[in-house]
Amino acid sequence: MKNEKTYELVLTALFTAIIIIMAFTPLGYIPLVVINATIIHIPVILGALFLGPKKGAFLGFVFGFTSFINNTFKAATPSAFVFSPVLASNLVGVSGIFKSLYICFVPRILVGVLPYFVYLLIRKLLRGEQKVWRVAINIVISVILSVSLNAFLNRLLADKTGSSAAAGLAGGALAGIILFIALTLAGQKKASANISLAYAGLAGAFTNTLLVMSGIFILYKDAYAQALGIAGEAVFDTIMGIITFNGIVEAVVAAIIVAGVGLALTKIKPIKEWKN
Repeated sequence: MKNEKTYELVLTALFTAIIIIMAFTPLGYIPLVVINATIIHIPVILGALFLGPKKGAFLGFVFGFTSFINNTFKAATPSAFVFSPVLASNLVGVSGIFKSLYICFVPRILVGVLPYFVYLLIRKLLRGEQKVWRVAINIVISVILSVSLNAFLNRLLADKTGSSAAAGLAGGALAGIILFIALTLAGQKKASANISLAYAGLAGAFTNTLLVMSGIFILYKDAYAQALGIAGEAVFDTIMGIITFNGIVEAVVAAIIVAGVGLALTKIKPIKEWKN
C-alpha cells in the first residue's frame, strides 16, 4: 500500500511537470499544417486514467492555473481576459473575476474527471454480451474520424487552392469506413482497451472545448465580440467554427495519442479501478 501511494505520488509529480513544460513551451502544440492542435490536456486525461479522478481533478487544476498565468502575464491574444480574472476585472468589473475563474478552471478540472468514467463506461459496454453496443460505439468513433478528416482536408484544400473540394468528403468517408471495418474485425477483447482509451481522449478534449467555448458565449458574448472586432451576432458562428474544426481535430488527436500512450502505460501500470 505504501509503495503504491509513493508510486502514485511520483506519477502525479511527473504529470504535473509535463503539464507545466507543455504549457510554457511550444511542446504543448502539434503543428498540423492548417492548425496548431493543443495537446496540453492529454497529460491530464492520462493522469485521470492511471491515478483516478481525484488526482485527475488536481492535474486539471494545474492545467487551468498555467492557463491563468499565461493569459494574465503574456496576454498574447485579445481574448486572453476570458482566462484571466485579473484582466477581466479591469475590463468588465468584479463579475469578470468569477466568470473567468469558471472558464479557466472548471472545464480543465472536469478534463481530469470525466474521461475516467467515460473509459469505464465504454469498456463495460464493449465487454458486454450485447453486440449492438459494440456496433454503435464503433460507428460513433468512425463518424467522428470521418467528420474531422473531412474538415481538415477541406481547410487544407481551401488554403492551398482557394476552394474546398469533394476530396475532403471522400477522404473523410473512406477513413471512417476503413476504421469501422478494422474495429469490427479486431474483435471484442482485443479492441476494447484501445477503443475505451480513445473515447477517454475524445471525452477529455470535447469537455475542454465545449465547456470553454459555451462559457465564453454565455458569459462574455459582447466582450468577446468586441475583443475580436466582430459583430455580436457573429459570435455564435465564430464559436461554432472553432468547435466544429479546432475542437474535432484536437479531439481526434487526443484520442490517437491517449490510446497509443495509454496502451503502452498499461504494460507498466493498470488503469486505476473505481472504488465506491
